[in-house]
Amino acid sequence: MARLSKKKAEALKKVDAEKLYTLEEAMTLLQEVNYAKFNASVDLHIRLGVDPRKADQNLRGTISLPNGTGKEKKVLVFCTPDKEQEAKEAGADYAGLQEYITKIQEGWTDVDVVVAMPSVMAQVGRLGRVLGPRGLMPNPKTGTVTPNVGDAVREIKKGKTSFRVDKYGIVHTSVGRVQFQPNQLVENAQEVIETLSRMKPSSAKGIYFKSITVASTMSPGIKIDPKTAR
Repeated sequence: MARLSKKKAEALKKVDAEKLYTLEEAMTLLQEVNYAKFNASVDLHIRLGVDPRKADQNLRGTISLPNGTGKEKKVLVFCTPDKEQEAKEAGADYAGLQEYITKIQEGWTDVDVVVAMPSVMAQVGRLGRVLGPRGLMPNPKTGTVTPNVGDAVREIKKGKTSFRVDKYGIVHTSVGRVQFQPNQLVENAQEVIETLSRMKPSSAKGIYFKSITVASTMSPGIKIDPKTAR
């Protein structure tokens, strides 16, 4: 069994594994128990009462966090030549078509989000085996397939992030960085929870928010009382 570091052991002592914290309590405690020396990501893990095997319960979408994610995302836009300047002026790190299709086919994937115009999706679709497993494939449901590439890039740069429920019915998404103020993390988390609440499928029965946990890249998980998070 791996030996716990002193810092991790001290962090674990501060978290009551049996307690359900409020969002405010959890975000304040999180910063006390984070022992990373870098500005770690703060992530929510929300288990929903859905069956992802059913099409109407396989939830996915986008959220514009009021305080952003704290991470500068690299954005690639697949577009026709007449849209390249628009994409770059909006903040795209890369914009073009065949040049980047070739680069990805050769193994390059140094981007966080990929946006594409509908008219080029037939060509971009050939990259599905590379982009799909990495969660980078453009999709109309997440707003990454659109003729308005400039607007899409600006929203992403401001803090728009995508999510989808995994095969276990859990949504994993970042709500900021440990250097955020606790109230900023609370506001971002509330936006995620409210968005998922609005998306509740009519066919989902029983308890919808089964559990909510928050953790940084290097911290113990802190359980949040779903009843106090809405």
